Amino acid sequence: MKDRGIENSAFESLSPSPGRRYLAGPATAGADAAAFAAPGPGPGPDEGPCGWGSCTPRALQLCNNSEGYLAAYSLLAIFQGLVVNGLVNISISTIEKRYELNSSLTGLISASYDIAFCVLSLFVSYFGERGHKPRWLAFSAFMLGVGSLVFSLPHFSSGKYQYGGKIEDTCQTAETTFANATCNASKNSSLHNYLYVFILGQLLLGVGGTPLYTLGTAFLDDSVPKHKSSLYIGIGYAMSLLGPAIGYVLGGQLLKIYIDIQVDQDDPRWLGAWWIGFLACFFAVWLLIIPFSCFPKHLPGTAKIQAEKISETHDDGSQILVQTSNFGQSFKDFPMALMILLRNPVLMSLIVASSTEALVATGFATFLPKFIENQFGKSSSFSSTLGGIVLIPAAALGQVISGVLVSKFKMSCRGMIKFMISTCSVALMLNTVFLFAKCGNEPFAGVSETYNGTGTLFNLTAPCNANCRCLLSMYYPICGRDEVQYFSPCFAGCSSYLVNNMEKTYHNCSCIGKPKREKGSEDFLYEAVAGKCPTKCTVLPLFLAFFFFAVIFTFMAVTPTTVAILRCVPDKQHSFALGVQLVFMRLLGTIPGPVLFGVAIDNSCTLWDINECETKGACWVYDNKRMAYLLMGISAACKIITIIFLVMAVYFYKPPPLTKALPQKTKEKTSAIRT
Repeated sequence: MKDRGIENSAFESLSPSPGRRYLAGPATAGADAAAFAAPGPGPGPDEGPCGWGSCTPRALQLCNNSEGYLAAYSLLAIFQGLVVNGLVNISISTIEKRYELNSSLTGLISASYDIAFCVLSLFVSYFGERGHKPRWLAFSAFMLGVGSLVFSLPHFSSGKYQYGGKIEDTCQTAETTFANATCNASKNSSLHNYLYVFILGQLLLGVGGTPLYTLGTAFLDDSVPKHKSSLYIGIGYAMSLLGPAIGYVLGGQLLKIYIDIQVDQDDPRWLGAWWIGFLACFFAVWLLIIPFSCFPKHLPGTAKIQAEKISETHDDGSQILVQTSNFGQSFKDFPMALMILLRNPVLMSLIVASSTEALVATGFATFLPKFIENQFGKSSSFSSTLGGIVLIPAAALGQVISGVLVSKFKMSCRGMIKFMISTCSVALMLNTVFLFAKCGNEPFAGVSETYNGTGTLFNLTAPCNANCRCLLSMYYPICGRDEVQYFSPCFAGCSSYLVNNMEKTYHNCSCIGKPKREKGSEDFLYEAVAGKCPTKCTVLPLFLAFFFFAVIFTFMAVTPTTVAILRCVPDKQHSFALGVQLVFMRLLGTIPGPVLFGVAIDNSCTLWDINECETKGACWVYDNKRMAYLLMGISAACKIITIIFLVMAVYFYKPPPLTKALPQKTKEKTSAIRT
């Protein structure tokens, strides 16, 4: 036996906490009680200074604590969210145009991250449980940097962006071959091959993101007292939401720079410089490798904290098997470890509940700007800004509030689940905002009404524009003096236009009728103006207010869910349980969520885009009321499912008997005395 601790193979640790040992051989009760009355005044065997080998600068020791780790964890979460949920999302439309990809292919790009996450999450969380978790996060930072670099590579190898000639959007009666030329050009282009580079970049980003929310969160929970765990995790999760916010702001500013920086910004072939943010994040994320590589395997004081924790593991008998000394050391234990978690009814109920919440959250995160744009007649950029203002601060606030409340009132596992039931119930009631804060559609020629009595509904072509040779792929809405919206100046029969003080007005429009109300003579200087007709709907502030609080109460369940999952499983399976949860959340929530919301929104479409190759593309006009009812129905159904499974979790939860629930320090004393 060496001075630094017991090294004899006869002594095995039956607990995952560092520094705690159970006596396996005979000894006198008095000696054992004295020797094992506490984990020991010194640190655990894996606790050490912050540094690299023998290089342990004194300044670094100021960060060798849970607060220092939380800061590094939060920074990595911010950059992960910035790239994956910020820059990628805001760059997708630009990438579509630059590399001639349709929405289904860019959807595959977005899903590639989740595919990599699902494939690797179980294995990383299982094998990383006993590994050096901070070094796993250093690997995470490395892969996030590589993924960002790979995602930006197509810009440097695809040459300068070239755009075709400008198309007149007014009524042109001359014969043109533009449609066929564009169709043939798009078929012969090889730019779509860069799809595979983007997918590779997303897969690498998925590899990098896997350890963050499994091993990283479990390490944070292990390093702080139980009553502080929810607060620290809530802060970490809230910080992760800053990433998408920064990504949207940064990406939006970068898209104002032309894609090829050296080209004049007044060039009409405009696309934004989507690639700059990814290149910057490549260098920034790699800097985080330094702090994570210097953290010890366990922070100082972890052994003492773990020894004082009271177990709340669901009492289904799995604790005895998991606590055997060699369980989980090899891959042969993987199926059994997974089966233990899958047979835990409390865990699985919490996982299904969190998955349905994730489905709603990702669905609205993807399509809330589109809903605001179409429902309330706002521009795409303004709708995206409003969506970000509502979603991100509300989600962050909800997670921090719940973390503070759970920590302040020191809620038990059962208490946290009951708390989640109450927050989800409030969110369900606030979800009714879709019933009264909705808007009807403005008059649209060829969709909701005819062209002054000519033509038919759901047909943009009418006698007044039949000879204009208009393209269905050129959606450029204008508002006529008759307060009717038209698909484009061409479909309105406008043959000329004027630009005055950056405002475009159209004249000689054969399809636009007389004004619906009398106005001054100065208002008849034009027949139509560019843009959609102003909406008469005024309930947008009411909708945003209700939806803001609905998001707060929805995300108030996120932190308690994570903490409850950590509490209801054996200590050795904390990371693995989080891995299982995240896999199910992606398979049942984040992957199908946008798809389900997208199908619902497409189901409310009344006018589709048909491009030059006669292929159906995006939807131009939606039935607003139908869209509101469908989204409310999906959200309400998911909330009800969430509440049902949370009630099941409370019903199934069986706390351990008092003797099993004692602090580990107390149990060690008892074990040593009885041996």
